[in-house]
Amino acid sequence: QVRLVESGGGLVQAGGSLTLSCAASGSIFSGNTMGWYRQTPGKQRELVATMTSGGLTNYRDSVKGRFTISRDNTKNTVYLQMNSLKPEDTAAYLCYLYETVWRRASWGQGTQVTVSS
Repeated sequence: QVRLVESGGGLVQAGGSLTLSCAASGSIFSGNTMGWYRQTPGKQRELVATMTSGGLTNYRDSVKGRFTISRDNTKNTVYLQMNSLKPEDTAAYLCYLYETVWRRASWGQGTQVTVSS
């Protein structure tokens, strides 16, 4: 059983910054992808950024140049540094872990990010 716990969300003015953290615990295969999705009411969950255990990253176009994903494999923790935040970034941000060998996806409960204009 994998558990993901997010932290770091909050309320920020447009142009501000926040850093999200997600710590994974449990039996986790070392070859995995961790990252962040976000969701707003009535909309589909959308990928924000992911990073493999080998360091490969993937970002949605609208956050490129503003958000940076990083991870500490020794702590099974992934981070999302969010700069130049915009009101349209407002969403619940969910941590994601995908273990390739098991084809298993795990999700955190989410942390709310609200950007005021």
